[in-house]
Amino acid sequence: MSKNPLQVGNKVFIRTVTFYYTGEIVELSEHDIVLDKAAWIADTGRFFDALKTGKLNEVEPYVGVVSISRAAYLDATLWEHALPQKQL
Repeated sequence: MSKNPLQVGNKVFIRTVTFYYTGEIVELSEHDIVLDKAAWIADTGRFFDALKTGKLNEVEPYVGVVSISRAAYLDATLWEHALPQKQL
């Protein structure tokens, strides 16, 4: 069993060169990571606390799916909490 968080069906927290995202991976390609129920996370607060508790300071949900370029991708981890779907 792969421990790679980049698997279709996984809920993830993704860090790119400029932004943070949460969402459920619905498609992976050579160039893109496609998320459903996605949100741009403008402010995580304390990073460890956000990952551990799921509490985020500022959330901007997407309407529909979002495609993230793998060229901007830095890292990802599983998101063990409900995906944020309300603007904060």
